[in-house]
Amino acid sequence: MKRLMQMLRDNASAERKPVNLARAEGSNEATLYVYDVIDAYWGVNATDVAKAVSGLGADTTLHVRINSPGGDVFEARAISAALRNFGGKVVGHIDGLAASAATDIANACDEVEMAPGAFYMIHESWTVAVGNKSAMTDTAGLLAKIDDSIASEYAKRTGKPVDEINAWMNAETWFTAEEAIENGFADRMAPEKAKNATAKSWNLAAFEHAPKALTEPEALPAEPEITPEQMAAMRAHNERRMRLFEFA
Repeated sequence: MKRLMQMLRDNASAERKPVNLARAEGSNEATLYVYDVIDAYWGVNATDVAKAVSGLGADTTLHVRINSPGGDVFEARAISAALRNFGGKVVGHIDGLAASAATDIANACDEVEMAPGAFYMIHESWTVAVGNKSAMTDTAGLLAKIDDSIASEYAKRTGKPVDEINAWMNAETWFTAEEAIENGFADRMAPEKAKNATAKSWNLAAFEHAPKALTEPEALPAEPEITPEQMAAMRAHNERRMRLFEFA
């Protein structure tokens, strides 16, 4: 849990990269950047994405460029819904890293290409919960439902058996671009042009099996202090989530 909170704080302390929708002048193409953690409070959020996408015509090809360590699964699901409901073609580009909840966004794209050296990671869902044994049991049940839903979508995209997908999620599996394409998570390799986005800008310490290529030789930064305001906001966010758990 300490490593998870460290990752969230470190990634949240990075310079914010708001959703940036760029339209190609004179063409029916637009580009949406998901270069941040996925979170309603700390990073890229579904509200901003939905607003950006809703202003595009159905004749637009939307390019979604991803370099993200993941984040809130529910926020990612809402972003995925916005992309699936968009009337035009959606092309995903994994420029550096699509990990955890970020893969749900990639999975919502009609086709996906990966930059050479990029990584794709799937794992079982996490949460932070408080309460008695009944609350913990209910939370575990909700996590199982989330995992089943996500595994089903991975299986639909890749054609792999759900049991194999579940095994990969349980093991926290990191795929190189070549492996992701081979196993059906992505469709093709991107042409090697300018320098690609790097996943090394993210603190991946909470993940058990992050490849050394993403964690070395750069040392992880010292643990930052969390302010009382941040703690209060986190507590309120978790309390709202726990109230949702009670009705799940």
